Amino acid sequence: MALIVQKFGGTSVKDRTRIFNVARIVMDTRNAGNDVVVVVSAQGDTTDDLIAKAGEISINPSQREMDMLLATGEQISISLLAMALQELGVPAISLTGWQAGFVTDRAYTKARIKRLDTERVESELARNRVVVVAGFQGLNRSEDVTTLGRGGSDTSAVALAAALHADRCQIFTDVEGVFTADPRKIRKARKLKEITFDEMLELATSGAQVLNNRSVELAKKYNVELEVISSINPVPGTVVKEEADMEGMLIKGVAKDTNVAVISILGVPDVPGMSFKVFSLLGQRNINVDIILQSSGQDGHKDLIFTVPRDDGDNAVSILNTNSARFGGGKIILRKNIAKVSIVGAGMQSHAGVAATMFEALAAQNINIHMISTSEIKISVIIDEKQADRAVEAIHDAFIH
Repeated sequence: MALIVQKFGGTSVKDRTRIFNVARIVMDTRNAGNDVVVVVSAQGDTTDDLIAKAGEISINPSQREMDMLLATGEQISISLLAMALQELGVPAISLTGWQAGFVTDRAYTKARIKRLDTERVESELARNRVVVVAGFQGLNRSEDVTTLGRGGSDTSAVALAAALHADRCQIFTDVEGVFTADPRKIRKARKLKEITFDEMLELATSGAQVLNNRSVELAKKYNVELEVISSINPVPGTVVKEEADMEGMLIKGVAKDTNVAVISILGVPDVPGMSFKVFSLLGQRNINVDIILQSSGQDGHKDLIFTVPRDDGDNAVSILNTNSARFGGGKIILRKNIAKVSIVGAGMQSHAGVAATMFEALAAQNINIHMISTSEIKISVIIDEKQADRAVEAIHDAFIH
Protein backbone atom coordinates (compact mmCIF):
# COMPACT_ATOMS: atom_id res chain seq x y z
CA MET A 1 0.00 0.00 0.00
CA ALA A 2 1.31 3.43 -1.00
CA LEU A 3 0.62 6.87 0.42
CA ILE A 4 -0.24 9.43 -2.25
CA VAL A 5 -0.64 13.18 -1.74
CA GLN A 6 -2.79 14.78 -4.43
CA LYS A 7 -3.17 18.52 -4.91
CA PHE A 8 -5.93 20.12 -6.98
CA GLY A 9 -5.94 23.77 -8.02
CA GLY A 10 -8.84 26.19 -8.12
CA THR A 11 -9.83 25.39 -11.70
CA SER A 12 -10.12 21.70 -10.84
CA VAL A 13 -12.75 22.40 -8.14
CA LYS A 14 -14.45 25.45 -9.61
CA ASP A 15 -17.97 23.97 -9.79
CA ARG A 16 -20.04 20.91 -8.95
CA THR A 17 -19.02 18.97 -12.07
CA ARG A 18 -15.32 19.54 -11.46
CA ILE A 19 -15.60 18.72 -7.75
CA PHE A 20 -17.18 15.34 -8.50
CA ASN A 21 -14.53 14.75 -11.19
CA VAL A 22 -11.85 15.32 -8.52
CA ALA A 23 -13.74 13.08 -6.09
CA ARG A 24 -13.74 10.24 -8.64
CA ILE A 25 -9.97 10.65 -9.23
CA VAL A 26 -9.38 10.43 -5.49
CA MET A 27 -11.76 7.47 -5.19
CA ASP A 28 -9.97 5.59 -7.99
CA THR A 29 -6.59 6.22 -6.32
CA ARG A 30 -7.94 4.93 -3.00
CA ASN A 31 -9.63 1.91 -4.63
CA ALA A 32 -6.25 0.98 -6.11
CA GLY A 33 -5.13 0.26 -2.54
CA ASN A 34 -3.56 3.60 -1.60
CA ASP A 35 -3.93 5.93 1.35
CA VAL A 36 -4.76 9.39 0.05
CA VAL A 37 -4.26 12.91 1.39
CA VAL A 38 -5.80 15.63 -0.78
CA VAL A 39 -4.82 19.32 -0.76
CA VAL A 40 -7.09 21.81 -2.50
CA SER A 41 -7.07 25.48 -3.42
CA ALA A 42 -9.97 27.91 -3.35
CA GLN A 43 -12.53 27.48 -6.12
CA GLY A 44 -11.95 29.27 -9.43
CA ASP A 45 -11.61 33.03 -8.94
CA THR A 46 -12.62 32.95 -5.26
CA THR A 47 -9.33 34.42 -4.00
CA ASP A 48 -9.51 37.31 -6.49
CA ASP A 49 -13.15 37.90 -5.54
CA LEU A 50 -12.24 38.04 -1.86
CA ILE A 51 -9.44 40.52 -2.59
CA ALA A 52 -11.95 42.65 -4.48
CA LYS A 53 -14.35 42.54 -1.52
CA ALA A 54 -11.58 43.77 0.77
CA GLY A 55 -10.94 46.59 -1.68
CA GLU A 56 -14.56 47.69 -1.35
CA ILE A 57 -13.97 48.24 2.37
CA SER A 58 -10.40 49.50 2.61
CA ILE A 59 -7.77 50.90 0.26
CA ASN A 60 -4.99 49.48 2.45
CA PRO A 61 -6.44 46.62 4.52
CA SER A 62 -4.48 45.03 7.35
CA GLN A 63 -2.42 42.05 6.20
CA ARG A 64 -3.60 40.09 9.23
CA GLU A 65 -7.23 40.64 8.28
CA MET A 66 -6.48 39.78 4.64
CA ASP A 67 -5.14 36.41 5.77
CA MET A 68 -8.25 35.84 7.88
CA LEU A 69 -10.39 36.63 4.82
CA LEU A 70 -8.45 34.73 2.15
CA ALA A 71 -8.18 31.54 4.21
CA THR A 72 -11.95 31.10 3.92
CA GLY A 73 -11.68 30.24 0.21
CA GLU A 74 -9.89 26.95 0.80
CA GLN A 75 -12.28 26.04 3.62
CA ILE A 76 -15.18 26.14 1.18
CA SER A 77 -13.32 23.81 -1.20
CA ILE A 78 -12.33 21.20 1.40
CA SER A 79 -15.81 20.88 2.84
CA LEU A 80 -17.46 20.54 -0.57
CA LEU A 81 -14.92 17.94 -1.75
CA ALA A 82 -15.30 15.94 1.48
CA MET A 83 -19.08 15.97 0.93
CA ALA A 84 -18.65 14.79 -2.66
CA LEU A 85 -16.41 11.92 -1.56
CA GLN A 86 -18.94 10.91 1.07
CA GLU A 87 -21.68 10.96 -1.59
CA LEU A 88 -19.58 8.46 -3.58
CA GLY A 89 -19.30 6.23 -0.54
CA VAL A 90 -15.71 7.22 0.33
CA PRO A 91 -15.06 7.99 4.03
CA ALA A 92 -13.48 11.45 4.11
CA ILE A 93 -12.82 14.32 6.49
CA SER A 94 -11.81 17.92 5.81
CA LEU A 95 -9.14 19.72 7.85
CA THR A 96 -8.06 23.34 7.81
CA GLY A 97 -4.35 24.06 7.54
CA TRP A 98 -3.98 24.49 11.30
CA GLN A 99 -5.98 21.34 12.05
CA ALA A 100 -3.55 19.53 9.75
CA GLY A 101 -0.65 20.87 11.83
CA PHE A 102 0.78 23.75 9.78
CA VAL A 103 2.66 26.20 12.01
CA THR A 104 4.11 29.24 10.22
CA ASP A 105 6.16 32.34 10.91
CA ARG A 106 4.51 35.73 11.44
CA ALA A 107 4.84 37.09 7.88
CA TYR A 108 1.19 37.68 7.00
CA THR A 109 0.19 37.07 3.34
CA LYS A 110 3.52 35.37 2.57
CA ALA A 111 4.19 33.15 5.59
CA ARG A 112 6.68 30.30 5.60
CA ILE A 113 6.12 26.92 7.22
CA LYS A 114 8.10 26.56 10.45
CA ARG A 115 6.76 23.21 11.65
CA LEU A 116 4.29 20.56 10.54
CA ASP A 117 2.69 18.26 13.12
CA THR A 118 1.05 15.42 11.17
CA GLU A 119 -0.44 13.60 14.18
CA ARG A 120 -4.05 14.48 13.29
CA VAL A 121 -3.60 13.59 9.60
CA GLU A 122 -1.99 10.25 10.45
CA SER A 123 -4.76 9.52 12.96
CA GLU A 124 -7.44 10.08 10.29
CA LEU A 125 -5.55 7.93 7.77
CA ALA A 126 -5.38 5.15 10.36
CA ARG A 127 -9.18 5.33 10.53
CA ASN A 128 -9.26 4.57 6.79
CA ARG A 129 -10.35 8.06 5.78
CA VAL A 130 -9.32 10.25 2.87
CA VAL A 131 -7.99 13.44 4.45
CA VAL A 132 -8.86 16.65 2.59
CA VAL A 133 -6.59 19.51 3.69
CA ALA A 134 -6.93 23.23 3.00
CA GLY A 135 -3.80 24.39 1.23
CA PHE A 136 -2.24 27.85 1.42
CA GLN A 137 -2.83 28.37 5.15
CA GLY A 138 -1.53 27.80 8.66
CA LEU A 139 -1.36 29.28 12.13
CA ASN A 140 1.45 31.33 13.68
CA ARG A 141 2.66 31.36 17.26
CA SER A 142 0.09 34.02 18.15
CA GLU A 143 -2.59 31.63 16.89
CA ASP A 144 -3.39 34.00 14.03
CA VAL A 145 -4.38 32.62 10.64
CA THR A 146 -1.66 33.07 8.02
CA THR A 147 -1.46 32.37 4.30
CA LEU A 148 1.54 31.18 2.30
CA GLY A 149 1.20 33.51 -0.70
CA ARG A 150 0.15 32.78 -4.26
CA GLY A 151 0.69 29.14 -5.16
CA GLY A 152 0.88 28.23 -1.50
CA SER A 153 -1.30 25.14 -1.93
CA ASP A 154 1.52 23.51 -3.93
CA THR A 155 3.82 24.20 -0.99
CA SER A 156 1.29 22.76 1.46
CA ALA A 157 1.02 19.56 -0.60
CA VAL A 158 4.77 19.03 -0.89
CA ALA A 159 5.29 19.77 2.82
CA LEU A 160 2.70 17.14 3.72
CA ALA A 161 4.27 14.63 1.32
CA ALA A 162 7.68 15.23 2.91
CA ALA A 163 6.42 15.03 6.50
CA LEU A 164 4.34 11.90 5.83
CA HIS A 165 7.10 10.25 3.74
CA ALA A 166 4.58 9.86 0.92
CA ASP A 167 5.46 7.68 -2.06
CA ARG A 168 4.47 10.40 -4.53
CA CYS A 169 3.02 13.90 -4.63
CA GLN A 170 0.75 14.53 -7.61
CA ILE A 171 -0.02 18.11 -8.62
CA PHE A 172 -3.21 18.14 -10.73
CA THR A 173 -3.69 21.12 -13.05
CA ASP A 174 -5.67 22.11 -16.14
CA VAL A 175 -2.71 21.22 -18.40
CA GLU A 176 -1.24 17.77 -19.02
CA GLY A 177 2.18 18.38 -17.51
CA VAL A 178 5.21 20.65 -17.83
CA PHE A 179 5.65 22.00 -21.36
CA THR A 180 8.54 23.70 -23.09
CA ALA A 181 6.37 26.85 -23.09
CA ASP A 182 2.79 27.76 -22.21
CA PRO A 183 0.80 25.42 -24.50
CA ARG A 184 -2.14 27.81 -24.44
CA LYS A 185 -0.04 30.43 -26.24
CA ILE A 186 2.75 28.54 -28.03
CA ARG A 187 1.25 26.05 -30.47
CA LYS A 188 4.49 24.10 -30.90
CA ALA A 189 5.10 23.64 -27.15
CA ARG A 190 6.11 20.07 -26.23
CA LYS A 191 5.21 18.19 -23.08
CA LEU A 192 8.20 16.92 -21.12
CA LYS A 193 8.22 13.36 -19.81
CA GLU A 194 10.49 14.38 -16.93
CA ILE A 195 12.51 17.33 -15.68
CA THR A 196 15.02 17.87 -12.86
CA PHE A 197 14.28 19.77 -9.66
CA ASP A 198 16.86 22.41 -10.60
CA GLU A 199 15.36 22.99 -14.03
CA MET A 200 11.82 23.10 -12.66
CA LEU A 201 12.87 25.51 -9.93
CA GLU A 202 14.41 27.87 -12.47
CA LEU A 203 11.30 27.70 -14.67
CA ALA A 204 9.03 28.31 -11.69
CA THR A 205 11.00 31.36 -10.56
CA SER A 206 11.03 32.63 -14.15
CA GLY A 207 7.25 32.79 -14.48
CA ALA A 208 6.15 29.29 -15.49
CA GLN A 209 2.91 28.96 -13.54
CA VAL A 210 2.59 25.18 -13.48
CA LEU A 211 4.34 24.84 -10.08
CA ASN A 212 5.07 27.22 -7.24
CA ASN A 213 8.82 27.74 -6.79
CA ARG A 214 8.72 27.23 -3.00
CA SER A 215 7.08 23.85 -3.51
CA VAL A 216 9.90 22.80 -5.84
CA GLU A 217 12.49 23.97 -3.29
CA LEU A 218 10.84 21.78 -0.66
CA ALA A 219 10.59 18.82 -3.01
CA LYS A 220 14.29 19.07 -3.83
CA LYS A 221 15.28 19.47 -0.17
CA TYR A 222 13.33 16.39 0.96
CA ASN A 223 13.57 14.46 -2.33
CA VAL A 224 9.80 14.31 -2.86
CA GLU A 225 9.05 12.95 -6.32
CA LEU A 226 6.48 15.19 -7.98
CA GLU A 227 4.16 14.45 -10.87
CA VAL A 228 2.40 17.25 -12.71
CA ILE A 229 -0.73 15.77 -14.23
CA SER A 230 -4.06 16.85 -15.75
CA SER A 231 -7.24 16.66 -13.68
CA ILE A 232 -9.28 16.73 -16.90
CA ASN A 233 -7.45 14.48 -19.38
CA PRO A 234 -6.23 11.15 -17.87
CA VAL A 235 -2.83 10.86 -19.58
CA PRO A 236 0.69 10.50 -18.11
CA GLY A 237 2.06 13.81 -16.86
CA THR A 238 5.56 15.12 -16.17
CA VAL A 239 7.71 13.72 -13.35
CA VAL A 240 9.94 16.17 -11.48
CA LYS A 241 12.87 14.46 -9.78
CA GLU A 242 16.56 14.73 -8.89
CA GLU A 243 17.91 13.38 -12.17
CA ALA A 244 16.14 13.22 -15.52
CA ASP A 245 16.81 11.98 -19.03
CA MET A 246 18.13 14.87 -21.10
CA GLU A 247 16.04 13.72 -24.11
CA GLY A 248 18.64 15.28 -26.39
CA MET A 249 17.26 18.76 -25.59
CA LEU A 250 19.54 21.75 -25.20
CA ILE A 251 16.94 23.66 -23.19
CA LYS A 252 13.85 22.41 -21.34
CA GLY A 253 11.67 25.48 -21.52
CA VAL A 254 11.01 29.14 -22.21
CA ALA A 255 9.14 31.13 -19.54
CA LYS A 256 7.69 34.62 -19.27
CA ASP A 257 7.18 36.62 -16.08
CA THR A 258 5.25 39.89 -16.16
CA ASN A 259 5.20 40.33 -12.38
CA VAL A 260 8.44 42.27 -12.63
CA ALA A 261 9.43 45.88 -12.00
CA VAL A 262 12.79 47.57 -12.50
CA ILE A 263 14.07 50.01 -9.89
CA SER A 264 17.00 52.29 -10.69
CA ILE A 265 18.89 54.26 -8.04
CA LEU A 266 21.05 56.82 -9.81
CA GLY A 267 24.08 58.53 -8.36
CA VAL A 268 24.74 56.30 -5.36
CA PRO A 269 28.09 57.03 -3.63
CA ASP A 270 30.72 54.57 -4.87
CA VAL A 271 31.90 53.42 -1.43
CA PRO A 272 32.08 50.01 0.32
CA GLY A 273 28.87 48.76 1.93
CA MET A 274 26.50 50.87 -0.15
CA SER A 275 24.83 47.88 -1.83
CA PHE A 276 24.31 46.30 1.59
CA LYS A 277 22.55 49.42 2.84
CA VAL A 278 20.14 49.34 -0.09
CA PHE A 279 19.30 45.65 -0.26
CA SER A 280 19.17 45.04 3.50
CA LEU A 281 16.30 47.54 3.66
CA LEU A 282 14.31 45.51 1.15
CA GLY A 283 15.24 42.18 2.72
CA GLN A 284 13.92 43.31 6.09
CA ARG A 285 10.52 43.93 4.43
CA ASN A 286 10.49 40.51 2.70
CA ILE A 287 10.89 42.04 -0.78
CA ASN A 288 12.80 39.69 -3.05
CA VAL A 289 15.37 41.13 -5.42
CA ASP A 290 16.19 39.20 -8.59
CA ILE A 291 18.47 40.63 -11.29
CA ILE A 292 21.02 43.22 -10.12
CA LEU A 293 23.22 45.45 -12.26
CA GLN A 294 25.77 47.94 -10.96
CA SER A 295 27.51 50.46 -13.18
CA SER A 296 31.22 51.19 -13.01
CA GLY A 297 31.91 54.02 -10.60
CA GLN A 298 32.53 57.47 -12.15
CA ASP A 299 33.17 60.73 -10.32
CA GLY A 300 32.66 58.91 -7.03
CA HIS A 301 29.17 57.66 -7.89
CA LYS A 302 27.51 54.60 -9.46
CA ASP A 303 24.04 53.44 -10.47
CA LEU A 304 22.20 50.44 -8.98
CA ILE A 305 19.54 48.80 -11.15
CA PHE A 306 17.58 45.76 -10.01
CA THR A 307 14.26 43.94 -10.37
CA VAL A 308 11.59 43.17 -7.77
CA PRO A 309 8.12 41.65 -8.06
CA ARG A 310 5.81 44.24 -9.64
CA ASP A 311 3.39 43.79 -6.74
CA ASP A 312 6.15 45.04 -4.41
CA GLY A 313 7.40 47.87 -6.65
CA ASP A 314 5.57 50.81 -5.07
CA ASN A 315 6.29 49.58 -1.55
CA ALA A 316 9.99 49.13 -2.39
CA VAL A 317 10.27 52.66 -3.78
CA SER A 318 8.49 54.08 -0.72
CA ILE A 319 10.94 52.30 1.59
CA LEU A 320 13.92 53.51 -0.42
CA ASN A 321 12.68 57.11 -0.58
CA THR A 322 12.07 57.16 3.18
CA ASN A 323 15.65 55.99 3.79
CA SER A 324 17.37 57.69 0.85
CA ALA A 325 19.75 59.58 3.14
CA ARG A 326 21.42 56.22 3.92
CA PHE A 327 22.67 55.98 0.35
CA GLY A 328 23.36 59.55 -0.65
CA GLY A 329 19.88 60.61 -1.74
CA GLY A 330 20.24 59.16 -5.24
CA LYS A 331 17.35 59.56 -7.68
CA ILE A 332 14.97 56.57 -7.62
CA ILE A 333 13.06 55.50 -10.75
CA LEU A 334 10.43 52.74 -10.96
CA ARG A 335 9.51 51.11 -14.27
CA LYS A 336 6.65 48.58 -14.45
CA ASN A 337 5.95 48.04 -18.14
CA ILE A 338 8.58 45.33 -18.54
CA ALA A 339 8.78 41.52 -18.51
CA LYS A 340 11.37 38.84 -17.88
CA VAL A 341 11.83 36.10 -20.48
CA SER A 342 14.04 33.13 -19.60
CA ILE A 343 15.38 29.93 -21.09
CA VAL A 344 16.20 27.00 -18.80
CA GLY A 345 18.06 23.76 -19.41
CA ALA A 346 20.86 21.68 -17.92
CA GLY A 347 22.11 21.11 -21.46
CA MET A 348 23.46 24.67 -21.54
CA GLN A 349 26.36 23.70 -19.33
CA SER A 350 28.03 21.69 -22.09
CA HIS A 351 27.06 23.72 -25.18
CA ALA A 352 28.56 27.00 -26.38
CA GLY A 353 26.58 29.66 -28.23
CA VAL A 354 23.30 29.31 -26.33
CA ALA A 355 23.16 32.99 -25.38
CA ALA A 356 24.05 34.02 -28.93
CA THR A 357 21.17 31.94 -30.32
CA MET A 358 18.75 33.52 -27.86
CA PHE A 359 19.92 37.06 -28.60
CA GLU A 360 19.84 36.42 -32.35
CA ALA A 361 16.21 35.30 -32.10
CA LEU A 362 15.32 38.52 -30.26
CA ALA A 363 17.28 40.71 -32.66
CA ALA A 364 15.46 39.14 -35.63
CA GLN A 365 12.20 40.34 -34.05
CA ASN A 366 13.67 43.81 -33.35
CA ILE A 367 13.29 43.26 -29.60
CA ASN A 368 15.63 45.31 -27.43
CA ILE A 369 17.21 43.83 -24.29
CA HIS A 370 17.40 46.08 -21.19
CA MET A 371 19.04 43.68 -18.70
CA ILE A 372 20.64 40.22 -18.84
CA SER A 373 21.18 37.63 -16.12
CA THR A 374 22.84 34.24 -16.50
CA SER A 375 23.47 31.11 -14.44
CA GLU A 376 24.68 27.62 -15.31
CA ILE A 377 21.24 26.50 -16.49
CA LYS A 378 19.33 29.75 -17.09
CA ILE A 379 19.55 32.93 -19.15
CA SER A 380 17.06 35.72 -18.45
CA VAL A 381 16.48 39.00 -20.25
CA ILE A 382 14.41 42.04 -19.32
CA ILE A 383 12.44 43.46 -22.26
CA ASP A 384 9.36 45.62 -22.89
CA GLU A 385 6.22 43.83 -21.67
CA LYS A 386 4.34 44.35 -24.95
CA GLN A 387 7.00 42.30 -26.76
CA ALA A 388 7.11 39.40 -24.31
CA ASP A 389 4.79 36.94 -26.08
CA ARG A 390 6.56 37.51 -29.40
CA ALA A 391 9.90 37.00 -27.68
CA VAL A 392 8.85 33.68 -26.13
CA GLU A 393 7.66 32.34 -29.48
CA ALA A 394 10.79 33.46 -31.32
CA ILE A 395 13.11 31.92 -28.73
CA HIS A 396 11.08 28.70 -28.59
CA ASP A 397 11.28 28.36 -32.37
CA ALA A 398 15.04 28.92 -32.27
CA PHE A 399 15.71 26.13 -29.77
CA ILE A 400 12.90 23.58 -29.84
CA HIS A 401 11.97 21.84 -33.07
